[in-house]
Amino acid sequence: MASVMPRDLRGGRGGLTRISLKCDNAAVTRMVAALDVGGTTIKAALLDEQLQPKAALRAETARGADGTALAAQTADIVAALAEQAGTGQPAAVGVVVPGIVDEQTRVCHFSANLDWREVPFGELLEDRLGLPVAFGHDVTAGGIAEFRVGAGRGATNAAFIPVGTGIAAALLLDGRIHRAHGQAGEVGHIDVGHPGRCGCGATGCLEAISSAAAIARRYTERTGRPADGAREVVELARRGDEVAVTVVQDALDGLGHGIRTLLTLLGPEVIVLGGGLFTAADYVLEPVREWLAAHLTFQKMPELRIAELGDEAGRLGAGLLAFDLLGN
Repeated sequence: MASVMPRDLRGGRGGLTRISLKCDNAAVTRMVAALDVGGTTIKAALLDEQLQPKAALRAETARGADGTALAAQTADIVAALAEQAGTGQPAAVGVVVPGIVDEQTRVCHFSANLDWREVPFGELLEDRLGLPVAFGHDVTAGGIAEFRVGAGRGATNAAFIPVGTGIAAALLLDGRIHRAHGQAGEVGHIDVGHPGRCGCGATGCLEAISSAAAIARRYTERTGRPADGAREVVELARRGDEVAVTVVQDALDGLGHGIRTLLTLLGPEVIVLGGGLFTAADYVLEPVREWLAAHLTFQKMPELRIAELGDEAGRLGAGLLAFDLLGN
């Protein structure tokens, strides 16, 4: 588990798996519960004001189209975290999910992973818990964490792009997160000019050629051999597998196209790249940088950085959203 200690931080129903952590109650001040909800797994922690985990657990995500099952499970998780840490209930709760989330109204308009449409989850959960609830988008939350305490520290215009099952971006513009009621940052659906069809129904989307899921799928389609994710395909490319080399190169070219479009429209000075694909940064980062150097004209070359927080970013971001809700 990542251990993050920013010096200036201001401003079970699912089969719970406990993670043992020592907790010095004498040192505990204000705490929040932070939950990063995925389509299959929830990562949860009780965080103090230095973002240190005082309790942590994982659970299988409860399913249900109206959000009530997840709200009940979240209440169980919050109680289990407090029991594990030996503390009272947290001051607030932060929950982030994949999909189109309006963080102001706390409504998830759509989430394919959760099978949700128009779920007012923030209000639903707050009514159940009786605690302040911050509800947001997982990638945006991950970006907030990377911009404040991770690889994006110091930037005022930046993008965080995790390349995982899908591709989305968190956008920092003039020092503020740009949300557009949950509509901003869907860079995975930029048309990068290939003939493949995307799950969204369009043709040519970045996500359909450059996501980790697409890399594995395209390798399997071309060879008939199943690939266990993008990392395996990258390792095969390292060893000279010609199909793997082509698939990975197509993906990196697609990322170059997508980043160039983002630079043209918004001009981020820093781009933080993360997700499973960029765990092999030594192999995949330089080709992206070279593609941009060869294809940018008037656009300024951004500083490319590798994300520092890994799969903890969403959970840390959920905690930061909860602390933001509480204020100083």
